[in-house]
Amino acid sequence: MKITDIKPLPVWVGSRNQLVVKVETDEGIYGLGESGLSGRELAVVGALKHFREFLIGKDPMQIGRIWQELYRSQYFEGGRVLLAAQSAIDIALYDIAGKALNVPVYQLLGGKHRDVIPCFATASGSGAALIDDVKLLRKHGWNVIRTGPMMLDHQGGFTSEGDIFEPRESIAMTAKWLTKVREECGSDFVMGIDYHHRLNIAETASFCQRMPMGTLDFIEEPIRDESPEAYEALRKLTDIPFAVGEEFASKWQFLPFIEKHLTDFARIDLCNVGGFTEAMKVAGWAEAHYIDLMPHNPLGPVCTAATIHMAAAVPNFAWLEVRVTQTENLYYGQSGINDAEALFPVQPLLVGTSFPVPTAPGLGIEIDEKLASAQAWKFWEAPHWKRRDGSVTNW
Repeated sequence: MKITDIKPLPVWVGSRNQLVVKVETDEGIYGLGESGLSGRELAVVGALKHFREFLIGKDPMQIGRIWQELYRSQYFEGGRVLLAAQSAIDIALYDIAGKALNVPVYQLLGGKHRDVIPCFATASGSGAALIDDVKLLRKHGWNVIRTGPMMLDHQGGFTSEGDIFEPRESIAMTAKWLTKVREECGSDFVMGIDYHHRLNIAETASFCQRMPMGTLDFIEEPIRDESPEAYEALRKLTDIPFAVGEEFASKWQFLPFIEKHLTDFARIDLCNVGGFTEAMKVAGWAEAHYIDLMPHNPLGPVCTAATIHMAAAVPNFAWLEVRVTQTENLYYGQSGINDAEALFPVQPLLVGTSFPVPTAPGLGIEIDEKLASAQAWKFWEAPHWKRRDGSVTNW
């Protein structure tokens, strides 16, 4: 069996783009993967075009060797653009291998440890709406709930749509309302917050210190991750567990965070870290340090399908992020239609608060290529946020 083509399929789904990659072979077996570099899809398409030129004619079953060739056969190796392309290819090759051998992908990874993949939901409301969101999710059986930071609009009211973010304003409001959530909704569920690397060390420490102990079970990406030393400093200032790693584009980026125990939940993203080949190495490394995986999954159904297989195949797993719940759905567009349902006629479906582990060969997902070509890529730019003084800050 030989690779005959690598097709980038950038497609608009809901309110954002997804970059699906199809790897075809001369035996008619194909595999699907997905790139994780949301918002910079065209850069990844360029990398895929470079990789295509020397991958055509290769044996798709030589997955590990291909991973090494993709990574090492260039002077400027690594980086988020190249690894996002490499991740998609690696995932697609595992899909091909599973189909060729007539087994689910998790069988290629050592078999399954669990029958269902537990998930966590996100409550995105602000103020009293946050309490309503948490109560709604709890009513539907969710026991692990993530929240987000609050921000003010120009008139002093809550907003999630503005372009002004003042960290000190946000941490005061957010800490206040998270405390109220615990008071009204109880302590018998896991609650965390994703601060989306919007704070610095002092702001994060102040935020954590404003709440009673036990309010939060984890804080995700409170500061940027370029400097592990910054997380070392932050670790000394708070006892709330960290969830870090969604932007990491190799095992080497995970290295200091695992070895120095700067994360308590590894937010690994299959579509950024290098696909299954790299993710399984990180998973074993994390297991040796008693760190559970808590995979990042804000993309599309291909990412979800792939991550389900990884989650089934590792012993050290906590919860999978899912963004299609009673409080949000990333696949709904302005028309109110779930764009992903028709685009991916075969895909994993949530049952209650978890995904059943699939039994179909490969990843167990299919794409309608004709429909994908009709839902063309659209230019989309992440929000460019500012402080009130006009300076640029993180989104």
